[in-house]
Amino acid sequence: MLDEVLLAEPRGFCAGVDRAIEIVERAIAKFGAPIYVRHEIVHNTYVVNDLKAKGAIFIEDLAEVPPGATLVFSAHGVSQAVRREAQERGFSIFDATCPLVTKVHVEVAKLHKEGYDFIMIGHKGHPEVEGTMGQLTEGIYLVEDVADVARVQPVQTDKLAVVTQTTLSVDDAAEILAAVKRRFPSVREPKQQDICYATQNRQDAVKVLAPQVDVLIVVGSPTSSNSNRLRELGERLGASAYMVDQPEDLKPEWLDGKRRVGLTAGASAPEILVTQVIARLKALGAVSVRKMDGVEETVQFPLPKGLK
Repeated sequence: MLDEVLLAEPRGFCAGVDRAIEIVERAIAKFGAPIYVRHEIVHNTYVVNDLKAKGAIFIEDLAEVPPGATLVFSAHGVSQAVRREAQERGFSIFDATCPLVTKVHVEVAKLHKEGYDFIMIGHKGHPEVEGTMGQLTEGIYLVEDVADVARVQPVQTDKLAVVTQTTLSVDDAAEILAAVKRRFPSVREPKQQDICYATQNRQDAVKVLAPQVDVLIVVGSPTSSNSNRLRELGERLGASAYMVDQPEDLKPEWLDGKRRVGLTAGASAPEILVTQVIARLKALGAVSVRKMDGVEETVQFPLPKGLK
């Protein structure tokens, strides 16, 4: 019999997502609709639909943007080629790239000048990976797992550095990094790990939560890397784990014979969805909701000039 909902802490929006959404909303308020956004601003269906209703148009190809329009780069970051094309087309540009992703881009540019090549740990096809790898035209190699590390063939290994997608599983990334270091013992690591504080904190919270619950629900969209990692982590820790993009996705049979449900949300999922999922769990029999203790996040990132 369903009894209690345990809420992970922290969960949901991080500072980079907050900032990205605010950039789009402020641009619409200041310059009027439509505002064009390259790629989904963050990987969440609710957020994207909400911004569409307010006047944002999401595009993948810059050819879809009319001359003189205002363009926002998504939180995942863009390649140098996209940046150049946007400037050449004369758009008014606001960059909503998460500052923690920008930090990786800056590191790549700096070490490239010093003659380094790179191994990037990340998921092929993810926009953040495309953006980071697109900081260079050559000399950056993607590895997705330990097996890839054995296969990768850098042109030179005297000066090799490693960078990471910011939304990976902390444990998976550590395992892949260990394999990189075994194969290339002199590889240079970032001073601070690239995986972002919010990804780390949300995964740590699931590590505390999962052993205490019978089933784990993660609020997040299928395209959200960090949300997928939370679900996988819950499963790895022995909980039945499911991801829901909206409250209606929650299937009553997931709760059959379960007493305690854990609930968390990826960094791009708004709290309103968590509230709606709680209401659905209560309708399905949950009696109480208890919030776990967890790290309090106080990180804030400044807005770009011209939108403050």
